[in-house]
Amino acid sequence: MHRKGRFLASMLVCSLTVSLWGCGADLSDGKEKGTADSVEESQTEKDIDAWKKASSTPYGKYPELMTYTLGQPSGANNSNLPAGNTYEDSAYTRYLKEVLNIQNKNVYMERDDRYDDYVNVLVNDHTLPDVLVVSSRETLETLVENDLIEDLTDVYASCTSQRIKAMYNSYGTQLLDAGTFDGKLMALPEAVIDHGPCLLWLRKDWMEELGLEEPESLEDAMDIIEAFQENSMGAEAGEEPVGLVCDTSFVSTTSQNYSVEPIFNMFSAYPRRWIRDSSGQIVYGSLTEETKEAVGYLRTIYERGILDQNFALRAQNNIRDLVVEGKCGAFFGLWWAPNNPLMDAVERNPDADWEPYYLTADYQQKDNVYDSFRNNKYVVVRKGYEHPEIVMKIISALFDYSRYEDTENAEEMNSYFALNVDPTARPLVINVDYNEALYNVTRDIRRVMNGDQKESTLSALEKSYYDACMKFVKSEDTTAEDWAAYKSRIAAVGVEVDKNYHPVRSLYLNESDGEIPNMLATLEKNVFIQIILGEKPLDYFDTFVETWYQQGGQELTDMIREENS
Repeated sequence: MHRKGRFLASMLVCSLTVSLWGCGADLSDGKEKGTADSVEESQTEKDIDAWKKASSTPYGKYPELMTYTLGQPSGANNSNLPAGNTYEDSAYTRYLKEVLNIQNKNVYMERDDRYDDYVNVLVNDHTLPDVLVVSSRETLETLVENDLIEDLTDVYASCTSQRIKAMYNSYGTQLLDAGTFDGKLMALPEAVIDHGPCLLWLRKDWMEELGLEEPESLEDAMDIIEAFQENSMGAEAGEEPVGLVCDTSFVSTTSQNYSVEPIFNMFSAYPRRWIRDSSGQIVYGSLTEETKEAVGYLRTIYERGILDQNFALRAQNNIRDLVVEGKCGAFFGLWWAPNNPLMDAVERNPDADWEPYYLTADYQQKDNVYDSFRNNKYVVVRKGYEHPEIVMKIISALFDYSRYEDTENAEEMNSYFALNVDPTARPLVINVDYNEALYNVTRDIRRVMNGDQKESTLSALEKSYYDACMKFVKSEDTTAEDWAAYKSRIAAVGVEVDKNYHPVRSLYLNESDGEIPNMLATLEKNVFIQIILGEKPLDYFDTFVETWYQQGGQELTDMIREENS
């Protein structure tokens, strides 16, 4: 029996016991019995009202501690939580316990790269926790088809704060639609907060040592990296210098660190994305002439020694080690690269000065590129769990109340942002914010730093970053975390703001997410590597396109076109 039910049952038993005991032995007069009964009834009504309020409002506090089981991905190094903190005892969980009287019990946790396989076992065995984070669209559809999760439509309406609803609405209808099946909200999707364009991160201290000017274009940057190579920067005696590191996926739909997406953007190429061509037809972006030209350029900089000569043999962890250990002085990454991997690099060598450069402002993504919210994380609730509203209350407390209404009591939790605590430390893991929150936060912080805005106008999150940035600027006992806060929020996002970057309102596929089968994805990856290494001529790209269509790509393309006609 649930806690609420046990409580009410015990109250009823207690009431009956008092009544029977009074009938059997006339030990009190009627007035005293009436008073006791009134108190009992009043107390019961109060608790019932408290449960009702908690179950139907964003911030109603449960009258008893509500413990829920949770399954979610875990992060490396305990998600960078401060010493002594755990996933069940952190600033996040302590705040939620204080505000809502809830406590998570993490029963299923696994590293992100193995998480989907782990969840599939739970789904197949029908052994779901009360609340589960799902990062596979296929898994989500399986949960819905097998009636394993709760309909969240009503609790979203009643237990989600108005500001959280406004955040979701800032993405249009498509975001919530991604979690909706047959008109029912079955999963709460993560907000796809724009990560901005890929920036080129360069060792500025190496540039200064060699007397090199800062780059104004990607071609300038390639010349700088070539100079790093010629002067064996970062290499010890007998070692070959490492050039521009590159992940063998080349690009990612989320523009992960170590991609070479800006090089493709320079040619108006969008590999691994569905796009509309000049004739209005939907095509797979990896097959275009623009992509062929970009692959040819990568081949050229490989021949010049600029592109890492061993890129085809490296895993992501290996690339990260090269950056952290000071062997590499150039990579493409997002604004948050100072948090990972550069914070570790600076802790290892405080003299390492990494600077971001936004060199593709003239090649911003056009509005002909399709996206999908379907590849994001989702939060679902086990079918039959009595309090599905708990998910909406957590989201409202963490991303609204603590930031805008209760900043004083949430100070410890909000300090986690400046400490670069990984989102995996947070119950539910997902992030919820306005579509352009990243740029708005940076603009506000810079206005205060420049004296154009009062510090008191900053939200709790903004204030946390502002304090860290000012500490770094004033050089007051700064830490690697302070450096990372400044370099990410002020330097990296700042250069995007200065160059008037704005997220492009993407097109969205109607039915499928357009996922490419593994066989075709592997074919693409291998051909690109072979051409770049010089093992195949550039014209082999045309053969690849023909093969791609013959091996199932044409059928997939026809389906995508039909669904989105």
